[in-house]
Amino acid sequence: MDENEALAQRFEANRSHLTAAAYRMLGSLGEAEDAVQEAWLRLSRSDTSEVDNLRGWLTTVVARVCLDMLRSRKSRREEPLAERGPEPVSREEGIDPEHEAVLADSVGLALLVVLEMLTPAERVAFVLHDMFDLPFEEVAPIVGRSPTAARQLASRARRRVRGAEVPEADRSRQREIVDAFFAAARGGDFAALLAALDPDVVLHADAAAVQWSAARQAAGAPRLAPAIRGATAVARTFTGSLRAAQPALVNGVAGLVWAPGGQPRSVARFTIRRGKIVAIDLIAQPERIRRLDLVITQR
Repeated sequence: MDENEALAQRFEANRSHLTAAAYRMLGSLGEAEDAVQEAWLRLSRSDTSEVDNLRGWLTTVVARVCLDMLRSRKSRREEPLAERGPEPVSREEGIDPEHEAVLADSVGLALLVVLEMLTPAERVAFVLHDMFDLPFEEVAPIVGRSPTAARQLASRARRRVRGAEVPEADRSRQREIVDAFFAAARGGDFAALLAALDPDVVLHADAAAVQWSAARQAAGAPRLAPAIRGATAVARTFTGSLRAAQPALVNGVAGLVWAPGGQPRSVARFTIRRGKIVAIDLIAQPERIRRLDLVITQR
């Protein structure tokens, strides 16, 4: 095995950890994978002979790439979601980021929605320290602050996350709202779609869902991107679509599933607050779907 192959193996051993961190910082699996790929490119061009902690080095690189991506997103006026509240956040006990094959399912879409309201520096500091236990001395140079200032960033983020509002938990109410969205989409009722969506709704689609939709445009599949923000853009995405979808429970929450021949191929999960859909997570990666608890409620 030559030196490049050995380096590639060491990188692959850290990939799931890096993707988990990037996903929490960016809220988009596609963007997280891009950030991790950029870290590999930088690693392959760097002299790491004197790097004792490759994981720490790579985590720092990924975090800086994510911070740049978040700042670029903000500069393009892709504004973070308006303040809305959270599900209470605590460290995910029993979950080892090393073995998380389904990032969105372990983090929870509701938490990702809450993280959208943080500034880029707050989000990076919070994720690195509160979720991945990096000391503030290591977080500080990543966000360009002193350790004390980095601690303040994470503390401010923590307060905002804890002070957010719990998503709708009443299953019958969830079903009512998702069914209204479903009917409006299938019927091409743009006004009714807007009525079901929060003005700052965010749609996240994994890479497989984006590919799946592109291949099925002629069959009426929605035209997807990794992240679509705002009620108007999301309503346009779904107007006249969802004809092949079926109502389902997704991990006990009202959702939709595409299951030709009875085999789930794509899943939509919804986060609802104050009677409006604030987030939609579209999943088509087979491994993620296999880990979901799916119950089709109507055929």
